[in-house]
Amino acid sequence: MSSAPPSIKEKVEFGKNLILGRMLHPIITEEALHFLEKLKKNNTREWFTDHKKEFKQHEADVKDFFTLVMDGLSVHDEIDKMKMFRIYRDVRFSNDKTPYKSHFAGSFSRAGAQLRGGYYLRVKPNETFIAIGFWGPNKEDLLRIRKEFEQDATEIREIINKKSFQKIWGEMQGDAVKTAPKGFDKEHVNIDLIRRKQFIFVRNFSDKEVLSSKFIDEIEKSFKAIRPYFDYMGDVLTTNLNGESLIK
Repeated sequence: MSSAPPSIKEKVEFGKNLILGRMLHPIITEEALHFLEKLKKNNTREWFTDHKKEFKQHEADVKDFFTLVMDGLSVHDEIDKMKMFRIYRDVRFSNDKTPYKSHFAGSFSRAGAQLRGGYYLRVKPNETFIAIGFWGPNKEDLLRIRKEFEQDATEIREIINKKSFQKIWGEMQGDAVKTAPKGFDKEHVNIDLIRRKQFIFVRNFSDKEVLSSKFIDEIEKSFKAIRPYFDYMGDVLTTNLNGESLIK
């Protein structure tokens, strides 16, 4: 059984502590980006072993930054856990046999059965981005989403077409089938949504933005702006087409 949500007083106190923490908060450093650039150029076990102490320091600093991101998320969402991904690549089924990733990345999972979707942050020289949404919905969830769009896509379009939303997140991204999924009309008015297999939004950042002390604020602003989308998709995935709850 999940614990009770925090009270207003607890949230206020948490917010005060968060503000105090941000006065001293860790940032993504230029040295960390330079290390990743060097790793990309020298992606061998020998080089990494020689520079492992340096890597560990940068990893610890970046983890502190990711933890602060999680703290900010927890003010306006319920976060179950943060996962920072390992630097080591799984090369068993890849043609690219370089042993290490040239980025730091982590995910933030929402808590509870009703809070669907997730947050992602990747830090990489010239290729840093945040992303949210549904990367690989199972077949039951995918069908449920498509059925909702087939029935009525008015609400989702209002959310994702809002100017303030698009200014931050732009257009929905992700893979889609070429024409129409089996059982759906390829001429349907909402086929542009129905044909999707992924439902994600991505925001990119330049290195200048990443190194700015305002980077953490931009991440939080972006993640907070996605809540109407998450609320809508959460409702869809936890109810049937009649609006009846599927959560037992």
